[in-house]
Amino acid sequence: MMSDPKKLLIGAHTSAQGGAFHAILEGQEIGATTVQLFTRNQKRWESPPLSEEEKQLFKQAVAESGMRNIMSHDSYLINLGSPDPEGLQKSRNAFRKEIERCQQLEITFLNFHPGAALESSIESCLDRIVESLLQLEDMIDRGSTRLLLETTAGQGSSVGHCFEHLAYILERTHLKIPLGVCIDTCHIFSAGYDIRTKEAWEQTLSSFDRIIGLSHLFAFHVNDSMKPFGARKDRHAPLGKGEIGMECFRIMMTDPRLRDIPKYLETPDGPPLWREEIALLRHLAGTT
Repeated sequence: MMSDPKKLLIGAHTSAQGGAFHAILEGQEIGATTVQLFTRNQKRWESPPLSEEEKQLFKQAVAESGMRNIMSHDSYLINLGSPDPEGLQKSRNAFRKEIERCQQLEITFLNFHPGAALESSIESCLDRIVESLLQLEDMIDRGSTRLLLETTAGQGSSVGHCFEHLAYILERTHLKIPLGVCIDTCHIFSAGYDIRTKEAWEQTLSSFDRIIGLSHLFAFHVNDSMKPFGARKDRHAPLGKGEIGMECFRIMMTDPRLRDIPKYLETPDGPPLWREEIALLRHLAGTT
């Protein structure tokens, strides 16, 4: 029996400006049951630690809102596969601090882009990502936060646009580090995995299950794509207003394998659009 559409975990990447708890409050305003946020400025390497007041305000807001499966997105500066020793160390230090903040706030998921090869080979980049993650063993059990590898569009030298890349990382780390995958619908479409029809979704999910395993799928970023199929460009569009089309999202909200997985909008235009799209996804979930 399918769950109540009103209780499905659907939200957006809301603003934490002025304190992480603001992301929860903005989520409430748009009808979200979960949110994604930045715990600190995503464009800076160094950030001040969380104050006790910030931690308490955040936990209080979460408790009062009833939201679950809150997700943090790490800094865009972090590259756990960087071939530059200095850049790699800065990335590893910043990532550890992000995990610490997630643990202090009792955040469920930490979503991150695997990394970019830059001038190195893809395999050496993947190996550095694995090494970076295994260095977290000493701290990862201090909380319950699960790390989620985000599928990428394959833009530039980024890795993670092939399911095989994510499988390579998971196979070498998931028994030691709580790890999983977040599928971004815009990214996988742009990377060459079709999701525009039921048949296309079936083929893509079959590939994901065979290569990675559906048991490792914990979250979705829900976005349409401004760019065409296979373009390898990361350009989000409002739902149904891009190259993917609305049928994709209707299938997401009715397929029993996908329906109950937490979903986070990253579409343009902010809260006014998200309020409409959250309501739309719930409506789609209530149809057959």
